Amino acid sequence: MVATLIRVTGDWDVAEDAASGAFERALTTWARDGVPRTPGAWLTTTARNLALDRLRRHGVETGKLRDWSMMEDARGHAGDDPAELTVADPEWDDRLRLVFTCAHPALPLESRVALTLRTVGGLTTPEVARAFLVSEPTMAQRIVRAKAKIAHAGIPYRVPPPEALPERLDAVLAVLYLIYNEGYAASSGEALQRLDLAAEAIRLTRLLVGLLPDDEARALLALMLLQHARSTARTDAAGDLVPLEEQDRTRWNGPEIAEGLAVLAGATGLAGTAPGRRGPYRVQAEIQAVHALAPTAADTDWRAILARYDELPATPVVELNRAVAVGMADGPGAGLALLDALATSGELDGHHLLPAARADLSRRDGRVGDAVRFYREAIGLAPTGPERRYLERRLASLAGAAESTP
Repeated sequence: MVATLIRVTGDWDVAEDAASGAFERALTTWARDGVPRTPGAWLTTTARNLALDRLRRHGVETGKLRDWSMMEDARGHAGDDPAELTVADPEWDDRLRLVFTCAHPALPLESRVALTLRTVGGLTTPEVARAFLVSEPTMAQRIVRAKAKIAHAGIPYRVPPPEALPERLDAVLAVLYLIYNEGYAASSGEALQRLDLAAEAIRLTRLLVGLLPDDEARALLALMLLQHARSTARTDAAGDLVPLEEQDRTRWNGPEIAEGLAVLAGATGLAGTAPGRRGPYRVQAEIQAVHALAPTAADTDWRAILARYDELPATPVVELNRAVAVGMADGPGAGLALLDALATSGELDGHHLLPAARADLSRRDGRVGDAVRFYREAIGLAPTGPERRYLERRLASLAGAAESTP
């Protein structure tokens, strides 16, 4: 509804106000007259009329808007329900336009994320603000600036042409991935996960895959599903972190794993069909599939995981994860040598994951003194309460063996 109104009016505020106004009217009208046969169509028609009224009051009704109104009446759209749209419907295209406009690379990344959650995801401004731990006025300003940038810079409200689609789709996927990551591993606070945010990212990615089938979009959805399937086992009853190797795998979400594996097979040719490009989301999804298919932590095929890390671009975080995989496949000493080199580079200074990984591999290698030192460093950098408490428990478990450690 909002997407269609934005296309026709060219005004984000008019579109959002008309949509919310339609729901407001439904609260009173439906209570009096009953719920209509096609509630979605009733809301769409009401929102359209409210948008027309607002533009008329401001003297900015356009020929395009009049044409749209007549076209809607002529094709009897009021009998259709937006919940049942197909790819042949203009409103379906409008949703895709909205996704690409919100994630346009001309906008700052933080604005792309906020606008996508607000407009495509339907979250309120206070909800988006809480998700990213900023004040409501700050988030409101961010969203207003993003809308103004779209209007003043003439950012087109359309799906990019075929030659520009890969680059623009990558930007959209990056926004969805960032939203999911914040839900999977919160950047601060007392909660390890923000499951509502992760679920919203999955919903938006499902929407994108439905609108624009693409191998990497499917692979991103598979990656999210396979990780999200472990969410209930990642924390204990107190909300504290449970590491992967200690998780009760019977608590993993079996149907979600099955769906993730099926989506991945369809996107990547993993099952011998539908071969596609091996993009980063596909490779990461395959890593998660290895974990998902291992009956126990001891059965994990770390060689397969290491081979896939070798396919990813060598960013500092990828190199960190690869070093851990080397430590699990070839022994902790081999992994520590790579982590030492990464620490020397300084690229992950201030990030708790590096000393945490060094502490864990040092512990596994019997280097108790080093493990204690790295755990203390990681505790000082840990961004969330559950991660900090987990590291403190690990440190306490070594205390007896390291009483002489300064």
